[in-house]
Amino acid sequence: MSARIEDTDVLVIGGGTAGFGAAVAAGRSGLSVLLLEASSKIGGVMAFCPGMPWGGAYPVDEIIGGLIEEVTERLAAMRPPAAVKRPCNLANFGPEILYDHDIATFTMFEMLEESGVRLRLNATAGTPIMDAGHITEVLCHDRNGTFTVRPRIVIDCSGDGDISAKAGVPFSLGDASGNMMAVTISFHMIGVDWDAAFVDPDPYFTRYASAGVADGRLHPDLSQLYLMKGFHAGSVFCNSVHVRGVDGTDPVAVAAATQEGRRRCVALARFLRSDVPGFEGAHMAMLSPTVGVRETRKLRGVYQLTGTDLAAAVKFPDGIVSCDNPVDDVMRAEGDMTNEAALTAGGYYTIPFRSLLPEHIDNLMFAGRILSADPVAFASVRGMPQCMAMGQATGTAAALALHHGCAVQDVDIDALIAALRAQGVNRIGGATP
Repeated sequence: MSARIEDTDVLVIGGGTAGFGAAVAAGRSGLSVLLLEASSKIGGVMAFCPGMPWGGAYPVDEIIGGLIEEVTERLAAMRPPAAVKRPCNLANFGPEILYDHDIATFTMFEMLEESGVRLRLNATAGTPIMDAGHITEVLCHDRNGTFTVRPRIVIDCSGDGDISAKAGVPFSLGDASGNMMAVTISFHMIGVDWDAAFVDPDPYFTRYASAGVADGRLHPDLSQLYLMKGFHAGSVFCNSVHVRGVDGTDPVAVAAATQEGRRRCVALARFLRSDVPGFEGAHMAMLSPTVGVRETRKLRGVYQLTGTDLAAAVKFPDGIVSCDNPVDDVMRAEGDMTNEAALTAGGYYTIPFRSLLPEHIDNLMFAGRILSADPVAFASVRGMPQCMAMGQATGTAAALALHHGCAVQDVDIDALIAALRAQGVNRIGGATP
């Protein structure tokens, strides 16, 4: 055991949108909360792909509510506003939230402070110590060495589910064949003439891209360009560079993919300046510090959400967030980029709380892209707003479990849904109240 020991009601592992939601919700419930983030910045994909829009926040054009609505309202109320709702120009995606990246991150740091969360950056959770289906301690690391956290409840929001896997939660990697979605490197172009750049009705710029691929200036996977107006005038968010076949749990593979992705980004930025109207005087900025990883472990929970559930627009009694995102499958193996509608227009489904619970560990929950879902459902549920809401549900459930002295699997669902509704989360619990 390490000499440094820290006790806490709740240990949240991972400071992405799910971890943010879990930590704030637990802190506001009066619990002592320690949030560990392995990098130097919270936000997850917000940190790895700066400026990535919050898509999926408006199922059937109604915001999911809760913390994502609060963050958005805080930003929108600033002068000048730091967030705005807009339609997405890509097929089958509903409205999204566009925001000033730096102010949004700053605001999230503020909300963690206001909630009394103890945030530890550049700190990693390493090994869970188990006792008969209960996590008693977690051995962690920072620049000063090993320290031990003794939590009453652990919420794994790490994105890869390392602690859950080490604690014995079964998992699968990728799809049925083990193929994972491509990882992404994004960047901005600054100083773009929007009127000239977006006059072409083709949202994917395929005519330009095909010419660049044909003459070898663009990688073949850049046959469609995902270029979206940024939050600030004259900025364009470039979400086009995807690297296939990368195991996001392998740090060597991630490092190699990061450099390969950066090469493709530099080539794309050069191509935009030379070939696409409106980009002639623009320059690259906010290149991702590392790849954004979409898919690694899917943990096996009490219930596995399925593509069939989505197509049937199932609204579970323990549904804790609504969603209507398309099945956004990004280049698994040799597959194409697809974003097929998950359900008929005007419908939505909910994500059940049971998909955030392991079967046999009584003080562990997980949230974010490691939830229990099959590959089809996963390709829809993984939006940042849904991840934040999943985290909010687990943080709220932690307070209920500790208050009643029960296992997380035995949390009263009616009480959980009522608490989330009181926090402004909309269209949950199986039906509109």
